[in-house]
Amino acid sequence: MPNSSHLTEYAGLPVVEFTGWEALRTEFHIAMSWASNRRERHPDLPSSYEPLFAAIAAPGSVAWRLRAEEPGYHQRTAQTLSEYLDEFEQLVPRDEVRALVVGHVEDEARVTGNLLDELVGRVFAYTGLRSLFFGDVTREENEISWIEHGDLGPLLTALPYLTAFTVRGGSAGLDLTITEPHGLRSLTVQSGGLRPEVVRTVCAAPLPEVEHLELWLGAEEYAGEHTTEADLAPLLSGTAFPKLRSLGLRNAENADDCVAALAEAPVTRGLSELDLSLGAMTDRGARILLDTPVFHGLRRLDLHHHYLSEEMADRLGAALTASGVEHDLSGRLEPEENPYADGGLSYYTAVSE
Repeated sequence: MPNSSHLTEYAGLPVVEFTGWEALRTEFHIAMSWASNRRERHPDLPSSYEPLFAAIAAPGSVAWRLRAEEPGYHQRTAQTLSEYLDEFEQLVPRDEVRALVVGHVEDEARVTGNLLDELVGRVFAYTGLRSLFFGDVTREENEISWIEHGDLGPLLTALPYLTAFTVRGGSAGLDLTITEPHGLRSLTVQSGGLRPEVVRTVCAAPLPEVEHLELWLGAEEYAGEHTTEADLAPLLSGTAFPKLRSLGLRNAENADDCVAALAEAPVTRGLSELDLSLGAMTDRGARILLDTPVFHGLRRLDLHHHYLSEEMADRLGAALTASGVEHDLSGRLEPEENPYADGGLSYYTAVSE
């Protein structure tokens, strides 16, 4: 499952978590200062801390994970979110951070400092930051549809040089309103149920440089209703993102409807990669893929985690191979019997609650 473990790599860089001063024994203070001041690791470092010290010596060589956990995590003592971020910035020059991963924030940390407010007030100095993953939260920490973020528009506005942004979590408060043109080239929204109004907001955003867009549409139960063709209209028309080459409508309960909308959409003609994975696609969607020439002009088509019959999966795979389309049809599933569902069967997305 995509949200079952923390990121180990992001933006082509290894992820290293900043554990904070309190996670380290007193004698490591000297080693950390050595690495920070001399930009080289201390000759007597314990091997378990070597990645952290090496990262401090070369801040741009890693993606930094920030996590505000409860006291006791990695032997941390109680501290406010501000104190934790202050510690990070004392050791890691903000203008040298290229990639940032924001992880789990415990309720106690929320009380002592608002994460969004803290970041918006600080990131203006992160002039080298190009990639941001907001919400590297696993199922064990919080279900994806329960993650609360609020309005992330001000955060993006405060980072005008950001080129890649991913947010995980689609709670009722998620907002991505962007009012001024932004140079983002990659935008991903991971959710167990993405509300249609968020989809409409993204499609209306002034993001003329976007080349990769990925929306996890999720299940109606967690979104309130399904995203429709009308919600996606600016995207489908090809006018919203003129440079778009890679599109993902992933984790979609109504994957068959997504395929039908894409079949006649102008945007599809400009795509080289299409990702419809993690959803509940059936033979109905596969027939459209099979019979529509535009899909056979793609460079890559990802359909892993689907409900195609064996016969249809074989037919579609053979046709895509013949057309020279790189494809992934792994993860074939059988629907579950459910007397309360239409047709007596239920089809589930890979990530929901």
